[in-house]
Amino acid sequence: MSYHEPDLSKLSHSLVWAGFRQLIPVSLFVAIFGAAFGLAASQKGMDPTSAAMMSLLVFAGYAQFAALELWTSQVPVLTLIATVFAINARHLLMGATLYPWLRSLTPAKRYGIMMVASDANWAMSIQAFSRGGAGLGLLFGGGLALWFFWVAGTLVGLYFGSAIQDPKSYGLDMVMGCFLLSMVFEGERNMRMFTIWAAAAGASLIAYKWLPENSHVIAGALAGGITGIIMREKNEH
Repeated sequence: MSYHEPDLSKLSHSLVWAGFRQLIPVSLFVAIFGAAFGLAASQKGMDPTSAAMMSLLVFAGYAQFAALELWTSQVPVLTLIATVFAINARHLLMGATLYPWLRSLTPAKRYGIMMVASDANWAMSIQAFSRGGAGLGLLFGGGLALWFFWVAGTLVGLYFGSAIQDPKSYGLDMVMGCFLLSMVFEGERNMRMFTIWAAAAGASLIAYKWLPENSHVIAGALAGGITGIIMREKNEH
């Protein structure tokens, strides 16, 4: 099947619902982090409405926690923008990798889907596309599941926040990382992919140690993306 087959961009109610159901197990852990965010927001003095609206409209877990660290009576806007951009810069490459299947959609559908794009549903949709399947149902339906449980968790954290004092003490901060690692091992296994991941990991570790905070996200994404482009060009020649 060709890489750009039209049916790979297929999106229907049944595919969206299937994607929603498939991401529910991961979403349950996302809800726990949402509750932790709600608790942290209340401890930081953010009013419940603002915290709930942030999860509802922003939907960016780690970036929201970073924003809380800067949340004072005088919010440093430029620093906040730079920090959130650094953390979410990977979404630029996510959008680029998904464009071949999104470009046939109307702008409203395209950007509507990307509003709920995150690491987990992006990884699973890319995996589906690499196997010749239609992954937009996973991307959109799975994103809706993650978003719904994140918002629900935030509300629970705001209301019953004392139940989750420190999710890291239970190892819950590693759930998403382990999930994404499993997606790597289930994907393509060849020298090209190994080289790409090695370049991304190496750049991230170097940036994490010697560059400003959160810059490792950008460094790893750029290193992996550039390596992938170079190797693809070599293979085409």
